[in-house]
Amino acid sequence: MEQQWRRHDIRLFLAIGGIFILLLVGCALLIGLFLPLRSEITVGARRGEGLVRQDAVPIRAAQIVVTPEPVVVVATPEGGVDYESAVLINLYRQVNPSVVNITALSTGDALNEILPHQFEEDELFPLGSGSGFVWDRDGHIVTNHHVVEGVNQLQVTFSDGTMAVAEVVGSDVSSDLAVLRIEPEGYTLIPVQRGKMEGIQVGMRVAAIGNPFGMAGTLTSGIVSALGRSITALNSFSIPGSIQTDAAINPGNSGGPLLNEQGQVIGVNAQIRSDVRASSGVGFAIPIAIVERVVPALIAEGRYQHSYLGVRGATLSPICAEDLALEKSLRGAYVSQVLRGTPAARAGLRGGSGSSNTHYTTICPSNFGGDVIVAINEEPITTFDDVLTYLEYYTSPGDTVVLQVLRDGEQVALDLTLAPRPDRVN
Repeated sequence: MEQQWRRHDIRLFLAIGGIFILLLVGCALLIGLFLPLRSEITVGARRGEGLVRQDAVPIRAAQIVVTPEPVVVVATPEGGVDYESAVLINLYRQVNPSVVNITALSTGDALNEILPHQFEEDELFPLGSGSGFVWDRDGHIVTNHHVVEGVNQLQVTFSDGTMAVAEVVGSDVSSDLAVLRIEPEGYTLIPVQRGKMEGIQVGMRVAAIGNPFGMAGTLTSGIVSALGRSITALNSFSIPGSIQTDAAINPGNSGGPLLNEQGQVIGVNAQIRSDVRASSGVGFAIPIAIVERVVPALIAEGRYQHSYLGVRGATLSPICAEDLALEKSLRGAYVSQVLRGTPAARAGLRGGSGSSNTHYTTICPSNFGGDVIVAINEEPITTFDDVLTYLEYYTSPGDTVVLQVLRDGEQVALDLTLAPRPDRVN
């Protein structure tokens, strides 16, 4: 009986051991099959693409391995600043050494004539300040005419604190430009770079460097807010083609440079429109096209002669057509008056005569029958300012231009020889 139990125990032990061995073998087989399967799984790289094995056999959702998309990081510009700040920082470093503070000085005896106080006759007193910039290494400095007008002596201060006494080489009231000169020896003179009108557009970024309220080396920035503005010079003539900007321009900025993003001068800051004698976001700069013509003449001859036509007029608007007996589609510069003894009078240009009886006195000419200028040297004219701009940018006294005018319904060509502009409007 005891031997039978032993045989039964041995058979039970062998059965259990066999089952255990079978389980181990089964697990090994499953693991061996699963590992190659995982190595064959790939995941599509593009969004929405099916997830397949390399042999294109569909796989179960539980087998999907998801690869996260990389995070896109916007790179920070060099130096850790944004693009606009980097441009202005570089612009200031480049141009500020070329910008100067100009202090107008007057003698005591001159002040005694206009003020009740008593001053030492030979003593110099500051009257005001403006800005300017280095034009060349010969010591020439550009500023506004109104900065230096009627001044006994001028003090120039550079960005490094060095000072010099300057003399006026030449000045032009009609363009409100002037050129000074210092003795260049011993000074580090860095001339500005000059831009071109062709690259200037409304909306482009600009900057001004100057000395508003006497605070030297001040940078302001903004945009070109308009082009082709006409501003009035001290002699009542217009400065056409001027640049309007919302860059802050204040008293003391006069004569300083208006700059594009490359640090090139595109204008000379000259005027502001404001009821409080401070920046209201409307400033004007004399365009580089005029500066490039006037400054070399002031350096060479001390003066500049502007071309002169000798007419008064207005831009023709459709609302005036009926009063002037003209077609509403006509565009041009209406000649309301031809001044005596002028190139226009000698060429036979005609102004208006009879009253137009217009109800739109702020828009339309008060007379009718005048010539309408539609082209100068085949360059189309659509506004009266177009006439002024063409003469200022492209002509000199003594040049002969061909005017195309509409007269009594017909186009007439007139040859006109330009004269130097008088000092003031008659």
